[in-house]
Formats: sequence, structure tokens, C-alpha cells
Amino acid sequence: MLSFKRAIIFAVFFLTAFILLRQSHTSNDPEPFRKPPPQPEDSKDSHAGASHNPSTTSYTPDVAANDKSVPAQKVMQDMSKMSLHEKLAYQYPYDVETKFPAYIWQTWKYTPAHGEFTYRDQEASWTMLHPGFVHEVITDQVAVHLLKLLYAPIPEVLEAYNALPQPVLKADFFRYLILLARGGIYSDIDTQAIKSALEWIPESVPKESIGLVIGIEADPDRPDWKDWYSRRIQFCQWTIQAKPGHPVLRDIVSRITKETLKRKREGLFVSKEKSVVEFTGPAVWTDSIFDYFNDPRYFDMRSSQGNITYLNFTGIVSPKKVGDVVVLPITSFSPGVQQMGAQDYDDPMAFVKHDFEGTWKPESERHIGETK
Repeated sequence: MLSFKRAIIFAVFFLTAFILLRQSHTSNDPEPFRKPPPQPEDSKDSHAGASHNPSTTSYTPDVAANDKSVPAQKVMQDMSKMSLHEKLAYQYPYDVETKFPAYIWQTWKYTPAHGEFTYRDQEASWTMLHPGFVHEVITDQVAVHLLKLLYAPIPEVLEAYNALPQPVLKADFFRYLILLARGGIYSDIDTQAIKSALEWIPESVPKESIGLVIGIEADPDRPDWKDWYSRRIQFCQWTIQAKPGHPVLRDIVSRITKETLKRKREGLFVSKEKSVVEFTGPAVWTDSIFDYFNDPRYFDMRSSQGNITYLNFTGIVSPKKVGDVVVLPITSFSPGVQQMGAQDYDDPMAFVKHDFEGTWKPESERHIGETK
């Protein structure tokens, strides 16, 4: 048992320790967020307030240095009052300064794990030349569920996709839809990668200034070109690289959706006058690209000498930059066709080999226009 004297001593000791401890916490209480040290006066130059993010090719604002508060979360808007084009822009905004997503998208009836998958060499070429990329071969069944996830807020797009009566129409539409929503590379299953997509854009062109990479499918400088192709210059859509939300993709998705719902009401989807090429294929794809090139919303047309047409691209042998689009020559995605100026597979500009299987076409219509 403690004596009265010892109890007084212990009480004084604990009371003193409590007072000292409380003073140590209240006299120099740390702030919830640590402030940066004051910036020396001689260090304030033109780069103050900006820091380089090594994972990107652009500069990001230094929030701490500028003493800026974190912006509030964007308020959700009522999409029911928007046009289809506005819905697509709101759902999938475009930022050219972001990186190209490391995705490779392909579609086929079977996945590579299936015994009846016959494109192993072609499919493997993309994986081998793009280590670290997410490479997906999407079947029809998976595509339906994936699009339901991506386009649930825009039901008219899903209605249009489900209304398309032929697999080739859905395959065409899917490539635009997946690139608009997720970006990356789409390439037909019968294509083989010759060079990595990291080499497609010239080193002299900053990748943060490019949002779409396309190639020329056809440049038929012959009087009867209309017997073979739909457009004098035709851009291929068997291989496309894009950043999500690109305006060209937004436009073509809007076009196909509206046209599909219109044809659904009319009860006539495809005919001789309304071919697959014009409906979802390279013809409408080419039209969307040229419309973009000549759209004053995206390009300053005041200094232009006229509309951009096929004359700006016919015969090109090296990449051509138009705004945020890189147009590759015919050799890049169509090497070895032995016509229209295309060089062979070993040419430095040969990036993708296309086998032109045209598996959706009748045998008599495959390899149209190709020199035997």
C-alpha cells in the first residue's frame, strides 16, 4: 500500500507529465496536408508552376506550386435532351494529348483457344510485335455484351447494332464503336503485323498531336476506277489506330446509327444501291474522314486554298499529317498488291500485311481489283 506522501509524489509526477505532453501537441500542431517550402525568388522563371510527367509526353500543372484547389467532380448532365452526336461526345470525350491506348482489337467467330481458329500466325504476329499490349479477339457473343456495357447510356446505338442483319455489318460497326469508346488498334483477323505500331508515326511528329492513324486502301489512277472502287482515294478500315473519342469515329458512329434506324423503319437494309461498302464499309469511312478534313469546327479554313480532296493524297509515298490525323501511303497497310504504287513487304513503309480473305463475300467477289 502506498503511503500518503508517496501518493502525493506520484500524483504530482503524472500531472506534470500530462501538462507537458499536452503543450507539445498544441504548440506546434501539424497541418492536415504538408505545405511545400517557400520558393526562392531567383527560381521563379517561365517554367514555374509546371512539372513534367514522365509517363506522358505533355506537361501537367503543378497544383501545389500554383496553390490551386482540386476541381470538383463534373456534374452529370441530362443526356435525354442531347442529340446523338452530343451524347457520344459527352460519353467519350476526346483528348489528343493522351497516349494511344495499348489495346489491339480483332473479331472472329472463334477465339485463339478454339480448335477451329485458323489465323494463329496472323494473330500471333500482333502479340509478338506489341509486348505489353492487351490483345483481344472478340467473338460475336462477347461483342454484344461488351457493347451493352460501353453504350448502355446511348440505347439508340445498341438498337442500331442489334438491328443490323448481316455479320459483316456488325463487324464493321463494332470496329468504330470499340475504338470510339476505348481507342487502340483495330485490325482484321486476316492481317499480319510487319512492324510495331510504335513505328507507324514518324519520329518528327509528336505523338501527343496525333489522334488517328489511317492508311490508303486504294488509289486507282485509271479511267475505270469506279468499276472497282467506291471512291477515287479510299481509306482502308481493316487497320485503324485511334485515341478514344476522336471526332471521325464519333461522326461515323452517328452516321451508321441514324442510317440503320432509318433502314429499319423502311425494312430494307442492303441492296444493290445500298451496298455494304456504302453502308458501313470503306466508302462511308472515307466520306467521314474527308468531311472531318473540311470541317471548320476542327480546321481553320480561312487560310485554306480549297477543300482537301483525293488530290492531296494520290501518289503519296510517305506519311502525311493533316491536323491530328496521320495518313499513311498505300504501301503501309497494302504492301505486295502489285498495283497502285504499292511496294513489296520488305519496304520500309510496309507495316501491315492484309491477306484480303474477304470471308464475308461470295468466292467470286474476293480479291476484286487485285492483279493475279
